[in-house]
Amino acid sequence: MTSKELSNGILRTLAILAGIALILLLFYKLSAIIIYLIISILFTLLGNPIVSFLQSKLKFKRTTAVITTLLVAILLIAGIIMLFVPLILSQGENLSLLDVDKMEENYQELVVSINSFLQEHGYDLSHILDSSNFFSNINLNFIPNIFSSIVNVIGNFGMGLASVLFISFFFLKDKESFYTNFERVLPKNQKERVLVSLSKISNLLSRYFGALVLQLTIIMILYLILFLIFGVENAFIIALLCAILNVIPYLGPLLGMIVAIVLILLSGIGLENFADIVPKAIYVTIGMGVVQLIDNNLTQPYLFSRSTKSTPLEIFLVILASGTLFGIVGMIVAVPAYTSIKVMAKEFLPNNRIVQILTKEL
Repeated sequence: MTSKELSNGILRTLAILAGIALILLLFYKLSAIIIYLIISILFTLLGNPIVSFLQSKLKFKRTTAVITTLLVAILLIAGIIMLFVPLILSQGENLSLLDVDKMEENYQELVVSINSFLQEHGYDLSHILDSSNFFSNINLNFIPNIFSSIVNVIGNFGMGLASVLFISFFFLKDKESFYTNFERVLPKNQKERVLVSLSKISNLLSRYFGALVLQLTIIMILYLILFLIFGVENAFIIALLCAILNVIPYLGPLLGMIVAIVLILLSGIGLENFADIVPKAIYVTIGMGVVQLIDNNLTQPYLFSRSTKSTPLEIFLVILASGTLFGIVGMIVAVPAYTSIKVMAKEFLPNNRIVQILTKEL
């Protein structure tokens, strides 16, 4: 190899690396738009059966059916949001009643009760439960910051929702046109494989999202029963919120548990018997843990394995890897993305042994 060939090879390698870096930078800068597109595609998959039903059964025109579907989605989202308004108002009222001195008194009473209970059973943990410096280190200036963060999240959510609905409108309305144009640009020798793959992906993702909705419904019902047993205020709303957070695999249930416990404790602010709220929160925590054990070992593996044709171990490893690389968003889209990749791999690499093992159920 001459020095000129070597230098050209180095330059080509540097150019390729620079191109890859540029593409990654572009993806990073446009990550919000890419997320909107992905969510819009998923929303299109969910909304297309409704549009088809309105067209075939009720004889709606395509545009009218799409608008109707989007209006139903908007009303559903608005209804869910309105359910949380009473909860926000009640917790805001509870925070306005926050009395640190009273909380310290209640806390001291709770510590004394716990210590007495433990001493009766031969345990002395008074040195651990000493709370003399606990409330002196509390800084409640974080509360206004929390509400400011909530306002920012609501604003970003509104802008994202408007973008997703706008994009979804054209995806649904011009579905046939998009499909035709996409089919035209495909290479002739690969066209059939790509179209078959897309059909299988659409079918599997529809089944996956159906399984996801069923899973969240089961979790919400179990949480609701638990909250009603222990007399939790706003039981339905908190159960719904915890179920929605469960969309985030593995991390979502923990966030839901924390949210539920915080809301239960906040509901006891200003009450004379605040110490009675803490045992309730502990019992609810144990109950939510049991619900998650049921979901993680029965409901989730059964539903997701059947809908995506993947083993529970596959799903766990894919979610873990995707979460490590891309955070919460990666965890949410991990299973749909992995399912799509498996389908494409089976069509284009059918003789690969690893692909054959992973896709034997497809």
